[in-house]
Amino acid sequence: MEEQRIVIHNDMNAFFASVEQQANPELRGKPIAVVGGGGRTVITTSSYEARAFGVKTGMAKWEALRVCPQLIIVVGDNKKYTYTSARIMEMMKEYTPLVEVFSIDEAWMDITHSLSIFGTPERIAYLLKARIKESFGITCSIGIAPNKLLAKLASDLHKPDGLTVIKPEEVSRVLERMPIKELCGIGKKTEYQLKVMNINTCGELGRCDESRLTRKFGIIGSRLKQMGQGIDDSPVTPNEEDDEVKSVGHSMTLRRDVERREDILKYLLQLSEMVGRRARRYGVSGKTVTLHVRFADFYSSFGKQNTLKSYINLSDDIFKAAVAILDTTELPQPVRQLGVKLSNLKYQAEQLSLFRDVQKKSDAIKAMDAVNDRYGEFKVTFGSLLQSEDKGSHVISPAWRPEGIRNVDVQ
Repeated sequence: MEEQRIVIHNDMNAFFASVEQQANPELRGKPIAVVGGGGRTVITTSSYEARAFGVKTGMAKWEALRVCPQLIIVVGDNKKYTYTSARIMEMMKEYTPLVEVFSIDEAWMDITHSLSIFGTPERIAYLLKARIKESFGITCSIGIAPNKLLAKLASDLHKPDGLTVIKPEEVSRVLERMPIKELCGIGKKTEYQLKVMNINTCGELGRCDESRLTRKFGIIGSRLKQMGQGIDDSPVTPNEEDDEVKSVGHSMTLRRDVERREDILKYLLQLSEMVGRRARRYGVSGKTVTLHVRFADFYSSFGKQNTLKSYINLSDDIFKAAVAILDTTELPQPVRQLGVKLSNLKYQAEQLSLFRDVQKKSDAIKAMDAVNDRYGEFKVTFGSLLQSEDKGSHVISPAWRPEGIRNVDVQ
């Protein structure tokens, strides 16, 4: 008989805001919102006191202040968050080596083989919650279930500071009336398409004819049906072993809306340098460049990509590809947010060029990367960026992982 898996999902509650409240006692018990370092950015996260007034992640500052005039705006400190996250992830590894980091404030643990040492799943969860509270003064919500999908669902059911267990025999009952949007992996677009098909709950999704789903969604139709049934065979994969990271990207919310092409190009060059530098650090190159633009009304946006004939990781090559995409699109409004991504990656072994000019350029790029790695972002940069107001993304990537990118999908 196959051993029943036991998976924990640990979700830190209002993580950035909680860290700030513990760092500054004057903020405790008050509605606060964490934002990026720019003069104009969106809410990264908010405290539960602020959420009670309707302050949500992704809101513009003015909108958050409108629904909660007493809101305290706090500029985020990424170093505090990454340090705290890394320590918590290390703490989790004391209970099992099978820890998969999902984002800076979420991770799964496979504790199937840890029970002989630590006792019941609930005891492990309580021990972890108590240690996090004692060490950092913050709370987390934990879900315990037979797989990753259900464990994440369970951790969302009772917040903050919750502990929810979904046992194998309870899966059908729990999912029967659960809205489909509660399942990790079903976004707004998929939710809308399913509702058009009159599928509103997980129970209805699990009972839906698979052929009907595959006609609508293709190969993922089978996966959607399994999700509705609470089936998930994906293993908890330690991040040093995973191959999920398939792109390198950066985005930034601008200090002010921009319309002039030369201003937009300056930001694109900056983003391209950030993407290129990371790609070179990881030893990868990519063939597909994606440009994402969000407009001044905050709700309108577009994303386009272009696959090149050869692999690239030099900043100016990424920049040229991004500009080529930009030039195929009319901008109906001023631009509020920009993003550049390099994907379709492969490992790139370094080779000496036969051409002197190319090799000199490569050596100069390596020297610039070395200086910036040691002394910080944009200490050495392109001349056109010297007058730039923004130096780097103002909001930490939600996909940040303490270990960084260990493995990249190789084409």
